[in-house]
Amino acid sequence: MEKMTTDTTWFRECRYGLFIHFGLYSVAARHEWVQTLEEISTKEYQKYFDHFNPDLLNAKEWAKQAKEAGCKYVIITAKHHDGFCLWETAMTEYKVTNTAYQKDLLEELITAFREEGLKIGVYYSLLDWYQPDFLVDGYHPMRNNQEYLATHQGNMEGYRATMFNQVKELLTNYGEINYLWFDFSYKSRDWGSSVGKGAKDWGSEALEEMIRTIQPHILINDRLDLNKGVQTPEQFSRSKGMSDENDVWETVQTLNNSWGYDRDNLNFKLSEMVTKQLIDTVSKGGNFTMNIGPNARGLWDDNSATILANVGKWLKKHGDAIYGATGSKYPAPIDCRYTQKGNQLFLHIFSWPYRTLLLPELGGKVTFARLLNDGSEIRFADTKDIGGERLATTNLYKEITEVHVKEALDPTMLLLNLPVRQPDELVPVIELTLKNEE
Repeated sequence: MEKMTTDTTWFRECRYGLFIHFGLYSVAARHEWVQTLEEISTKEYQKYFDHFNPDLLNAKEWAKQAKEAGCKYVIITAKHHDGFCLWETAMTEYKVTNTAYQKDLLEELITAFREEGLKIGVYYSLLDWYQPDFLVDGYHPMRNNQEYLATHQGNMEGYRATMFNQVKELLTNYGEINYLWFDFSYKSRDWGSSVGKGAKDWGSEALEEMIRTIQPHILINDRLDLNKGVQTPEQFSRSKGMSDENDVWETVQTLNNSWGYDRDNLNFKLSEMVTKQLIDTVSKGGNFTMNIGPNARGLWDDNSATILANVGKWLKKHGDAIYGATGSKYPAPIDCRYTQKGNQLFLHIFSWPYRTLLLPELGGKVTFARLLNDGSEIRFADTKDIGGERLATTNLYKEITEVHVKEALDPTMLLLNLPVRQPDELVPVIELTLKNEE
């Protein structure tokens, strides 16, 4: 993977983003890949275009919800694989301004999110099942339709021309775009009757050159098959941080395993799990981007809205441990994660222990400790200063077990004295102020 040359400071500062999948599939309400999963022809799929009218959509409300959820940037699906465009494009009639909604929805959303101070990302699918020039492959809805295959040969050169012009529109008509999120390359796929597509099919080198000419500071993800860009593992996170701390990555996740609105899918994560995923990702030096799939009338479903609002409530108290933070060199105790920002080390406790917690390698390095949720002091002691006999007789530690006493003899540890009752937070966080290193 080539090194990033674009300034990624804003991206690392934000750490938490919002993905929005919204389009014709929101009317179908059974997964954003519904057209190909059910092998629906463009003619049959037309009913979703005819009935697309998110009349209750309030772009300013979406932006306020995102900000309240604690997100710092947003990625909007300008065009998904079905080819439907959420903006006023000159390259196709298959666009939002030709639906009953009539307005340029992308413009509305970008304006609203920008007014709330969020950075703007635009998602653009390299696939397009609506365009006849797009060469049929194993992902295409018409892959098994012999009549379609006999009359549509595909012309990727023609498709690339359309694609380049659409990307140019997105980068010239909506002001500064901070992040361009392409989806996706799959040249290694081989279905026998067809193969996947990669950099040569998209004209990725020329495409990137055009993008940099228009907006030289934009971030681009890693899905153009050019072995560069923001790395974007999907639906999973890394087991550890990157080998090079300068590498930039984000994990993109869903609340219920579906990106688009899926009415009957109630397999939602708990707010606690989402919060732990966010923490775990930042502890490994990455960004965490959670998806929302609004319904066909333009509303966030109650489950999704509640989950994200709960995470936002947690971030109001604990945002210092996330925004601008990264991983730490110190080993975290079991069922805990560290994030760090300067000399502030944040201990995220996934499983609350009884009364005490030993922190390896931090003996003699901490000047103050407090709970982030209420700012209250957490008392501590360096184990090198409290031998077993003294430890067992002091008032502060009189109830510590013999096991703790023996472990505490390791002079490199720090011992925290915790309240018995866990703070009423999704994940409690203790801020440790480190001594300035010489």
